[in-house]
Amino acid sequence: MDSFDATERKFLNKLPPLPQFLAPDRPLSGFWLAKAGIHPNQDAMKSLKTLVALFLSSAALLTAQDEDGFHELLNGKDLTGWKVNENPDSFKVVDGELVALGERSHLFYVGSVGGAKFTDFEAKLVILTKPSANAGFYFHTEFQDEGWPKKGYEAQINATHKDPKKTGSLYAVENVMDIAPHKDNEWFEYHIIVKGSRIIIKVNGETTVDYTEPEGGPVIEGPFDRKLSSGTIAIQCHDPGSEVHFKSIKVKPL
Repeated sequence: MDSFDATERKFLNKLPPLPQFLAPDRPLSGFWLAKAGIHPNQDAMKSLKTLVALFLSSAALLTAQDEDGFHELLNGKDLTGWKVNENPDSFKVVDGELVALGERSHLFYVGSVGGAKFTDFEAKLVILTKPSANAGFYFHTEFQDEGWPKKGYEAQINATHKDPKKTGSLYAVENVMDIAPHKDNEWFEYHIIVKGSRIIIKVNGETTVDYTEPEGGPVIEGPFDRKLSSGTIAIQCHDPGSEVHFKSIKVKPL
């Protein structure tokens, strides 16, 4: 009977036969074991168990990618891979969820997936809004110290906030007005697809926007550059009365 747990045993079962030059009783293996922090005089079972633990911990450091090619950008613990601008206290991780609540602020992705610079991509979010909450998901944007992001587009998040532009809107470009396609206090799925000049937004599997950007971009009011290019993504904390929870934010570069 060995001393491996179920996860370690599953990992070992997937490995090909161990090459002889890496066998624990061969001189060359002592070099590699020492490089891994394992004393070559340890017994073979302990050495192999330690190496398995190293492999598993290294794999855990990589951004999780599911079978459909999506990378989870939230770790459920802290804001690693993200950068907050003007009010850092507006974003917290509570019970494994990202919570946006506080003074206006934006949380920009700065992690390793796609070099934090996306052109064609899909994003899938699992979100819950509290009553009267407003937020947004920005894409093709870039970090700025304060204010509403000037670069890129915003997919609106709003079921019952006073703003008539509701969830499913490509904000100020193609809007879902007055009645949101989801309810407060219930988790919903938000799916954004950007490919070429086309933007598709879906809420719980239903398409709310299918927009093709015209040459030169849309005509909108204000000092905003709403035009497809490339850039990172960002989450908006709109105001102190808006509480929005994010259980998952996944991205797949296309």
